[in-house]
Amino acid sequence: MTRAVFHSPEAGIEGFRSRLAAAGIGVLVAFVLLFGRLVQLQVVDRDYYRTRAEDNRIAIVPVVPNRGLVTDRNGVVLARNYSAYTLEITPSKVGDLDATIEELGRLIAIEPRDRKRFRKALAEGKNFESLPIRTRLSDEELARFAANRYRFPGVEIKARLFRQYPRGELASHALGYLGRVSERDLDRIESAEEEANYRGTEHFGKSGVEQKYEFALHGQAGAEQIEVDASGHAVRVLSRTAPVAGNDLVLTLDLRLQEIAEQALGKRRGALVAIEPASGEILAYVSRPGYDPNLFVDGIDPQTWDELNNSPDRPMIDRAISGTYAPGSTFKPYMALAALTLGKRTPGQTIHDPGYFMFGGHQFRDDKKGGHGTVDMYKSIVASCDTYYYMLANDLGIDNISNFMRQFGFGAPTGVDLEGETSGVLPSQEWKRRHFRRPEQQKWYAGETISIGIGQGYNAYTPIQLAQAVATLANDGVMNTPHLVRSVVEARSGRRGPVERQPPAAQAGTPRLHQGCDGRSEPRGHRLARLCRRTVRERGQDRDRPALFAARRKVRGRQGRRAPARPRVVHRLRAPRQAHRGTRGGGGKRRLRRPERRSDRAPGLRLSSARQAGGSRRGRGRSRA
Repeated sequence: MTRAVFHSPEAGIEGFRSRLAAAGIGVLVAFVLLFGRLVQLQVVDRDYYRTRAEDNRIAIVPVVPNRGLVTDRNGVVLARNYSAYTLEITPSKVGDLDATIEELGRLIAIEPRDRKRFRKALAEGKNFESLPIRTRLSDEELARFAANRYRFPGVEIKARLFRQYPRGELASHALGYLGRVSERDLDRIESAEEEANYRGTEHFGKSGVEQKYEFALHGQAGAEQIEVDASGHAVRVLSRTAPVAGNDLVLTLDLRLQEIAEQALGKRRGALVAIEPASGEILAYVSRPGYDPNLFVDGIDPQTWDELNNSPDRPMIDRAISGTYAPGSTFKPYMALAALTLGKRTPGQTIHDPGYFMFGGHQFRDDKKGGHGTVDMYKSIVASCDTYYYMLANDLGIDNISNFMRQFGFGAPTGVDLEGETSGVLPSQEWKRRHFRRPEQQKWYAGETISIGIGQGYNAYTPIQLAQAVATLANDGVMNTPHLVRSVVEARSGRRGPVERQPPAAQAGTPRLHQGCDGRSEPRGHRLARLCRRTVRERGQDRDRPALFAARRKVRGRQGRRAPARPRVVHRLRAPRQAHRGTRGGGGKRRLRRPERRSDRAPGLRLSSARQAGGSRRGRGRSRA
């Protein structure tokens, strides 16, 4: 039999009281913790969570500024903005986005590239921002959508600004073009710390002054504060900060001169640069063939892009700064100046030209059979005597030639305010050691110096380098940086501000003195300038060979009369259809082939012109267009 266990009533009551006390303490602790958390949220972290709530309630939408205008020196507009209607979708207000786009496609033509561009913008943006699905609607498309607008909630018509180049191809390489922002552009924006200013911007300068002065033309972006609900739908606009339009650019180009220059080159491949020697302002800048920058404003279609990219004429290449050519006889005046400076020749010193120059058993021929007879420095420039400069190059040596030519900017960037400038090739022994691998190729042979004297051989310079060199010579040895932008006009004040320019990589500086035949010292460029002026006067109307350059005589009156403005200096190059290379013999000798002679003077261009450098009379040097 089991025994029954009896519990005392007092013990049960005591246990109950213990459990009740423990539960009370737990509840109290929970309330203390809850109150502490409430104090932290409402008092300690109040500002933090208030800011988070505001950020969720308010969205900042950028307002893209109007891009600055571009005009020539006389105020003629070369690049401007125009307003056009676009069809835009706000994703947060549309239920089924794909179905809406399909329905819109039945009403208005929407190309696959439009859809691709919209999807890309949607991935990069926010769903409460309106994104364009079709741009530049016609009046018919605008009316068609307006009649069916009730069917498309979240879809609306907006006016946007687009870039326009009213002159089409005219000065296209100087102006450049706009394109969609790429990864490379984003890197440039980040390096300039302009990320916030470019929110919402879809286009960026790709070449020309549009690229070089992108940040000046872009302006300052504005912003709108928009209240949104928990689903991200826009409710109302709280505030708006107006954007500041970009600055305007005033170029140094003269549009009338630019048109004349482009008409002169016509459909031929080549480049032309006209520089004001006293200031370095570029008055005409041509690279042919060109392209229409309007094609890139809203995205170029693949077919047109392939045509431009694969064309044998390479219209996208700016030959004025990236095409390199043998300078030909335009190199001879600087050879003559080097001879005067280094004491290798005097103006009256003569040589006999039999029509060739013998060196190392090889015959370097002149273009004139039988030669020019007795030739002094003046006649060597007038007749463009090759034999004179064969001998002179041999006497000077390659390093003396290289060191002297470097002072005029040959073989170095000019510092022009454009991206993508090529340095060209100024040959020297050091240059050959750096650019050739095999020891036998690195050696400079004396026979290679001979053709250097007539602007052939390894010589390869850009048209703008040659124009700068001629301008420096015409400006008595004072070198100015070529530039396309004359001033920047501030959008707010309308005040014209200066443009910072980098100095030329090679600075001629103050002309050194040269002892003249009459015993008087004069700047080194003056004696050669007088020879060239005599050349121009004597040649008169001779159109067979254009004068190498012209310099207007400076009038220095005893009464202190002001000298007239210096002439505009033009250097024009025409790219050869086919590069002809001379054949080499032993010891680095070069045989130059005689191509068909062509007149380089362009009708209707009343400017002094340098001889064609890409196709010299004796043969064309290597070209890279």
